[in-house]
Amino acid sequence: MSSKITIIGAGSVGATIAYTLSNDDITSEIVLIDINKDKAEGEVMDILQGTCYREPIHMISGDYEDAKDSDIVIITSGVARKPGQTRIDLAQTNVNILKSITPQIVKAAPNALYLIVSNPVDVMTYAFTKLSGLPENQIIGSGTSLDTARLRFGLSEHFKVSQRNIHAYVFGEHGDTSFVPWSCGFISGASIDEYSDLMKTFGKDVPELDKEAMTAYVRESGGVVIAHKGATFYAIAVSVCHLCKVLLAASDSITTVSSMMHGEYGIDDVCLSTATLVGPNGIQGKIPMKLNEEEIGKLKASADALKAVISSIEI
Repeated sequence: MSSKITIIGAGSVGATIAYTLSNDDITSEIVLIDINKDKAEGEVMDILQGTCYREPIHMISGDYEDAKDSDIVIITSGVARKPGQTRIDLAQTNVNILKSITPQIVKAAPNALYLIVSNPVDVMTYAFTKLSGLPENQIIGSGTSLDTARLRFGLSEHFKVSQRNIHAYVFGEHGDTSFVPWSCGFISGASIDEYSDLMKTFGKDVPELDKEAMTAYVRESGGVVIAHKGATFYAIAVSVCHLCKVLLAASDSITTVSSMMHGEYGIDDVCLSTATLVGPNGIQGKIPMKLNEEEIGKLKASADALKAVISSIEI
């Protein structure tokens, strides 16, 4: 695929995204930018020396001006989350870093689609929207795309069914106030509540799903991985590369990404994740899924939590 992707930040997440992109045919050109130029150069050299088994790819470590004509710019820069630290604790530090990045990259690539990955991603997406002056359709936060992937993996393990057959989502903040709108979850057309009974007709003994435990598993997975190995980067890299495919595709897809809310579900002026129509023109709009009252309440609570953080920092 002939496209150009620039990645800002050559830390664990940015470098793993670059490596994952290099092993797929998503793009033909990658630019990796980092304040630590030696680190970026080393990552590029290491990745390129393993690309002889794929179609030719052009990859450089560069500066902001090298992002010119990028189709997608991925922003991963920021301080990594430490064990026991919440994503929200990172807010002001990483927003300050974003302030220095934004004018330089927007000047170089004003027409690119921007994929914000840095945490806390909803706050960072909101800040970038306010700082960049770009049309909102060009700005996509990775949001709960990773949380949704974790949910589908967890449900796949529980029900012993392919993840491809599971259509369930995580809404709200990418963090502690995220939730699963179970009323909108399906496995091959059957509601999740119906699926266990359906499998019993095939003689399969499927245990009852503990929804609270599954939600906790999704929320806590990042912290558990960080506690074990110090950082998370494989799953988020794959999720981001999937979003790149969506943004470069010929048609739109529905996915859970973070973008500005304009009255959907009674929520304004905050970025969070709901089902969103996304494609080659970026954000096309939110899909108005039929949430029940309890779920709408959880979404509003998530929005309020994010607004509280936004009001406490300087953008």
